[in-house]
Amino acid sequence: MTAATATKPDSPAPHAPHPALLALTIGAIGVVFGDIGTSPLYAFREALSQTAGDGIDASEILGVLSLAIWSLILVVTVKYVIFLMRADNQGEGGVLALTALARRALGRRSLIALVLGAAGASLFYGDAIITPALSVLSAVEGLKTIPALATIFDDSAILGVTIVILVALFFIQSRGTASVSALFGPVCIVWFLAIGGLGLWHITDEPTILRVLSPHYGAMLLATHGVTGLFVLGAVFLTVTGAEALTADMGHFGIKPIRIGWFFLAFPCLVLNYLGQGAYALNALEAAAASGKPFVNQDWFFVMAPESVRPWLIVLAMLATVIASQAVITGAYSLTQQAIQLGLLPRLRIRQTSATQAGQIYLPSINWLLLTGVLVLVIQFRTSSAMAAAYGIAVTGTMVVTTLLAYIVVRHRWNWGRPLALAVILPFLTLDLIFFGANILRVVEGGWVPLVVAGVIGLIIYTWNRGRGIVRAFEARQSVPLADLAAALAKRPPERVEGTAVFLTANPDSAPGALLHNLKHNKVLHEKNLIVSVRTADRPSVEASERSEIRPVDDNFTIIVLTYGFMESPDVPRDLGLEAVSHKKVLNPAKTSYFIGRNTIKPAANQGMPLWQDRIFMFLQRNASDPTDFLKIPPGKVLELGEQVTV
Repeated sequence: MTAATATKPDSPAPHAPHPALLALTIGAIGVVFGDIGTSPLYAFREALSQTAGDGIDASEILGVLSLAIWSLILVVTVKYVIFLMRADNQGEGGVLALTALARRALGRRSLIALVLGAAGASLFYGDAIITPALSVLSAVEGLKTIPALATIFDDSAILGVTIVILVALFFIQSRGTASVSALFGPVCIVWFLAIGGLGLWHITDEPTILRVLSPHYGAMLLATHGVTGLFVLGAVFLTVTGAEALTADMGHFGIKPIRIGWFFLAFPCLVLNYLGQGAYALNALEAAAASGKPFVNQDWFFVMAPESVRPWLIVLAMLATVIASQAVITGAYSLTQQAIQLGLLPRLRIRQTSATQAGQIYLPSINWLLLTGVLVLVIQFRTSSAMAAAYGIAVTGTMVVTTLLAYIVVRHRWNWGRPLALAVILPFLTLDLIFFGANILRVVEGGWVPLVVAGVIGLIIYTWNRGRGIVRAFEARQSVPLADLAAALAKRPPERVEGTAVFLTANPDSAPGALLHNLKHNKVLHEKNLIVSVRTADRPSVEASERSEIRPVDDNFTIIVLTYGFMESPDVPRDLGLEAVSHKKVLNPAKTSYFIGRNTIKPAANQGMPLWQDRIFMFLQRNASDPTDFLKIPPGKVLELGEQVTV
């Protein structure tokens, strides 16, 4: 087998039957393409505005269109839909799923994969704040294009309507979206057909616009506009924001439904709409030249719609942008759950909002932090044009990280040779870096926002992991091998009490601190003692048959290692009960106690982390979800024992 056809063991299950495939495709259209599907609201307008310094001419309209269409072809279609969708982790995609895959491929050298994954996750949160703010605001701004409403909906009114919609969107998250998510697909299908039909209508007025399908026009714009061309390229990137969702949601819908939705609906409708906007702009340019009036850059998406249907288009745009925002919000929940399971973030309270769909979760802390960030952005920037500059850096940064992780996967997991891996990945990385560099130029205009958000999240991830490392090192110094303790207790048995004690620990081969404290202070040992360790696999889910590993130590102690995928929520009592019964050790809930080590953290200025970082770590640990809640352990059955640890 050649390197080009190397086996890829992480492929998803066989294709679904046709009715299921249709349902999954409709669902994917409603979730996966919401973000990229609403880009026509502002992308062409913002890219064209970068050339407006000395007036806009026809070559600039054609150049911007050519760059936009070829960005959709190269970045979304070739890189994501055709290539990166092959790099799935048992059907799951996204930057953290790719991180887990890369870590598995590198083994002990996985620190670089972990750092890249943390960077990608940090940048995603910047995207998750900007997307709802920009997309909803740009849709509401369409009200200004209706002459009868122009005097009513000034900037302040537009801002007020946007804030009301966004606050309502975040407030309904706790109720779950299962009841309305069935409408997402049909609404987005109507949206794509509407924008595609609108674009096709104007293409027939100016068929010569089809010449921009040649990359020559885009190349000429970049070659003749110097630094301005880079600013144009940074704004053109707005056409492909949302491409990451194509891989991030693979686990929910599968590869084939997403590809069908892209090739047969989303991609052609987006191209038609951009061509239609360009055709309308060319006609407007000709009309302005004929009348001797200056050509003004406008809200092309809305103004090219007839005034009689424009209100309905605005309503449809609002619905589409709310759906796009919902997809990003739930994506932030899923990413956070993965980050917690992978140990990148402290435990947070996770609530299931659906009894039948495991992916329907709600994280209150993430929800309110996102809402706060979104409102700050809307109030600070006030218009979608001002906010657009903040968008590209988060997305391009994530794309660079994704491409680097993809190189690790194809090189070390798919076992491609270095020349082939570089030949495939280097063009994608070059394209990503060009877009990233173009967007970096817009830092002062607002691009600093996602960088600040990513920096804060990155600091939290770094501090949490470093603090946990110090605590683990302390616990390792205090530890006693479980086999040695078991042998000592067999020779000099302590007082025994009936029932079962479950000791939670990260290292099952060492005696848990809670066990040592129990023996030291209470001087008793339960009739049965289970040393339980909960681990996270580098794959999204774990088969029930692989859930537990049971290792008897002696008559007093049994080690049980429970393994969960990074998309699963642990349930220790349930899984211990199942395993105990299957091994003829009936776990009686009424006579079972859970012991958890809970150390008290004390800051120290002269050791460990800097004092300011100590305080961040202490804050994170204090506000982390209780392990009993995270592991589904009944609170009334838990005893916490520990000591002071200096960080």
